[in-house]
Amino acid sequence: MQAGEPKFRRRKAERPREIAAAALEVFAEKGFAAARLEDVAARARVSKGALYLYFETKEDIFRAVVEQAVAPDIARIAALMAAHPGPFPDLLRAIVERLVQVVGGAHVGGVAKMVISEARNFPELARVWHDQLVSVALGALSGAVAAAQARGEVRAGDPRAYALQIIAPMLVGVIWRETFVPVGAAPFDLPALARQHVATLLGGLSLEAA
Repeated sequence: MQAGEPKFRRRKAERPREIAAAALEVFAEKGFAAARLEDVAARARVSKGALYLYFETKEDIFRAVVEQAVAPDIARIAALMAAHPGPFPDLLRAIVERLVQVVGGAHVGGVAKMVISEARNFPELARVWHDQLVSVALGALSGAVAAAQARGEVRAGDPRAYALQIIAPMLVGVIWRETFVPVGAAPFDLPALARQHVATLLGGLSLEAA
C-alpha cells in the first residue's frame, strides 16, 4: 500500500487477514464443526455478508488461517534449516525452540488439536494442514538430519524417522495441554520439555554425546 492511499482502501485490503486472525481464535475455541460464520464475523467485527466478499466457504477460511497465521512461521524455520551449515546440535536447539513458539501458541495449538480430532469428518482440514505445514517442516528437518549425517555428526538411520522423533514430544505436549489440562491435569512447561528432549535426543543421535 502506498502511504497516500485512502484509509478505507487500506482497511479493505487488510480485511481478509483480519478475518483469518479472528477465525484462528474461533476455530481454536470451538472446533471446526461448531464454529459458525457468524462467530467469525463477530470476532472480526464485520458482517456475515462481508465474509462472502472474500471467502466462499468455511473451508476457504481455514485455508486462509493456515496460509496467513501459521505457514509463514514454518517457512522461516524451514529456511533456517536449509541455510544452516552446522553443527547440528546448535541447529536442533534453535529450531526446536522456534517450533515450540509456533505450535505452542494457544490458538495454533488449539487448531492443531482441532485438525486431529475432526480430520475423519473433514479430511480437507488434515490435507491442508499436512501439505502446507507438516510436510514442509518434516521435509526440512529430514534434510537437515541427512546433511548432518553426511557431515558425520549424526549416526546412520532414516532421516524422516529421526525428524518425527524430534517433533513428536512438542506435539504431544500441545495435545496434552489442549485436551487434559482443561479437565484438571497438571500442565507441562513446553519450553522446558523441549530443552530436556533435545538434551536427551542429542545423546542418542550424535556420534559423540552432546
